[in-house]
Amino acid sequence: MMISALDRKMFRDLWHMKGQAIAITTVIGCGVAMFVMSLSTLTSLENTRSTYYDRYRFAHVFAHLTRAPETLVARLAKIPGVAHVQPRIVMDVTLDVAEMSEPAVGRLISIPDRETSDLNDIYLRRGRYIDPERGGEVLVGELFALAHDLRLGEQITAVINGRKQQLTVVGVALSPEYVLQIKPGDLLPDEKRFGVFWMSHTQLAAAFDMDGAFNDVTVSLMRGAIVDEVIRQIDQLTEVYGGIGAYDREEQNSHRYLSDEIRQLRGMAQIAPTIFLSVAAFLLNVVLSRLVKTQREEIAALKAFGYSKWEVGLHYFKLILVVVMFGTVGGTIAGAWFGRNLTEMYTRFYRFPIFEYELNLPVIVVAGAVSFVAAVIGVQAAVRAAIALPPAEAMRPESPASYKPTIMERSGLGPLLSPVGRMIVRNLERQPLKAAMSALGIAMAVSVLILGSFTEDAIDYLIDFQFRLTQRQDVMVTFVEPIVGGVKREIQKLPGVMQADFFRSVPTRMRFKHHNRRVGLMGLDGKSELFRLIDDQEQKVVMPRDGLMLSTKLAELLNAKLGDEITVEMLAGQRGTYRIPVSAMVTELGGINAYMNSTALHRLLREGPHLSGAFLQVDPTRTDELYRQLKRTPRVASVNVKTAALQSFQDTIAENLGSLRTFNIIFASIIAVGVVYNSARISLAERSRELATLRVIGFTKAEVTTILLGELAILTLAAIPLGMLIGYLMAYWASLGLDTENYRIPLVVNPSTYAMAAVVVLLASIGSGLVVRRGLGQLDLVAVLKTRE
Repeated sequence: MMISALDRKMFRDLWHMKGQAIAITTVIGCGVAMFVMSLSTLTSLENTRSTYYDRYRFAHVFAHLTRAPETLVARLAKIPGVAHVQPRIVMDVTLDVAEMSEPAVGRLISIPDRETSDLNDIYLRRGRYIDPERGGEVLVGELFALAHDLRLGEQITAVINGRKQQLTVVGVALSPEYVLQIKPGDLLPDEKRFGVFWMSHTQLAAAFDMDGAFNDVTVSLMRGAIVDEVIRQIDQLTEVYGGIGAYDREEQNSHRYLSDEIRQLRGMAQIAPTIFLSVAAFLLNVVLSRLVKTQREEIAALKAFGYSKWEVGLHYFKLILVVVMFGTVGGTIAGAWFGRNLTEMYTRFYRFPIFEYELNLPVIVVAGAVSFVAAVIGVQAAVRAAIALPPAEAMRPESPASYKPTIMERSGLGPLLSPVGRMIVRNLERQPLKAAMSALGIAMAVSVLILGSFTEDAIDYLIDFQFRLTQRQDVMVTFVEPIVGGVKREIQKLPGVMQADFFRSVPTRMRFKHHNRRVGLMGLDGKSELFRLIDDQEQKVVMPRDGLMLSTKLAELLNAKLGDEITVEMLAGQRGTYRIPVSAMVTELGGINAYMNSTALHRLLREGPHLSGAFLQVDPTRTDELYRQLKRTPRVASVNVKTAALQSFQDTIAENLGSLRTFNIIFASIIAVGVVYNSARISLAERSRELATLRVIGFTKAEVTTILLGELAILTLAAIPLGMLIGYLMAYWASLGLDTENYRIPLVVNPSTYAMAAVVVLLASIGSGLVVRRGLGQLDLVAVLKTRE
């Protein structure tokens, strides 16, 4: 196969500019790698979720109630749009795990005595199905089993209906309902202190006196069913049985967290590649524009020898396409490797029967197309200039630049600079667009470094805000059911308790205009110090005597503001629907919550001073004694230990975002080196004749190096503040993408992050300057100064 003359020229050009081509290829590769990593992981996660949900019949609607007869099932099944109804018993119990001093919470879920195909079907990872003839046999969720290294046949002590009972593990299981094993009300999963267990329906009914009854129901819907109408009718039927409001799949804890993860992956697939490929397009434009300028005579000769303008344009397009092709191939390989690692990280938190990384052809095609489009956008102006250049004009050298006194010289400050300094300033001022574009490219490197690192600052702030500013308690205790206020004295006398603040919590459905949310309403004493409500200025919000206090996220979701009246439907206790004004806003970084003065809430519920739980400050030397006492207390439903919650947070969100931060910093550092190196190389190529002339007329090598690298230094120093501003705006953009109902990543960028970004770019500039300085020392002065015929 014959290689055309233009193709041979293309490969020669690539060889001569190999350093710049490698740098651009690497930047393109970074953009493609981020795109492939995010999109392929997203595709893998979505496909796995969809297959799992369908194969194991994940329900569409869920409802919990106090107690209902099994005859209610037939009435629920007659609701239009309902395909299948699965009643069950769901109870939370206290667990006494051998290696833990604090109590854990176990969720017992009834399953049929014989293995059948039901909603939220069980996948047995290992072991066998339960035998209803053998008392206490359970299947345990895989995350809890791994966290405690539970083996088949081991036993766990549970407090069931006030009595201790041994649960025997006969199998380890997964369910589409608990892809992420998280306790309702918690911000994040804690697999050591919350476990899901499946137990024989007959045995669980006997243990909780639920024969012929159920307290939980899941429903699957027919295609085309109107979800809101189904939920409304379920609520009507279950209200008399203590129903606390049905909800659809979108509000189910595990699904909602998984959906948020998918939404963030989709955002990552848009934000990061856009930044990287924009920088690559900028570099391609600069490099090709410089190449076209230096090859004016060659372009004229090609056209004179009969090559059409389209052939010349295609020649330069092909040159760029070779760079894009290598960048796309390398980026795809790197993206697949990073995607596989990201998928492995997800498998530690999300439990599927099979979760394998998939890199399919459409992702590769889209990545190639996106990088190609970015390249075309970047070089189209330079290629158009090459096509439009008439041969006669191209044969002549470019018109010399218009030289006139600079602003510094006109202001009389010129004499303050040395001759070398004046040369640097003149060149920058006489080519403002080129200088501005170079500074912008370096600023982009600074901004991406800030974008890659701000999540660590945000997480540090989130931890301080959530676990030190607002939640000052050591332990939170919740009761099985609301109890009368007389128990306060008993709680305060528990071992090690130094201070106790109490709360009342009730499930509600809040509506405003056409928005609604199912949310917990917490009643607090206005003097509470262990659970503080604060505003965006980190100041404690004064508890109003009446009215609602909404978290800013809940207010945003309801589209409500101060003074608006919210319709609040109480879903427990003395039910009722009330219109309550919004009296205050509080800032929270996790969940969506609403608060009231506890006295006002008791009045609405038409009850005495009932309590749902307590926040405790505990003597650290007596925590084990306290935990032993709480394990023996039947009325205690769960115990949340703040240090454990903090550790869980750091092991999940912090680790996830930390891994992504590492990816971003690696890629951002590559951008920094690529941009700075290209700027320096292009400057050397464009000014080689001028610099050689200076050497011939007597300038020392050090002075010529100062002229070249001095410009780079000024551009870098000017770019750093601009990059910091752009980086802050990018971090703001990213924080919006990380804003979910479950948690918010605040916009916090510490001075150390700005300093790190500046140092990395300065080091990249110094390294690039040293490389270019070597090229300056290798200039052939005679060859450079030869007049071109």
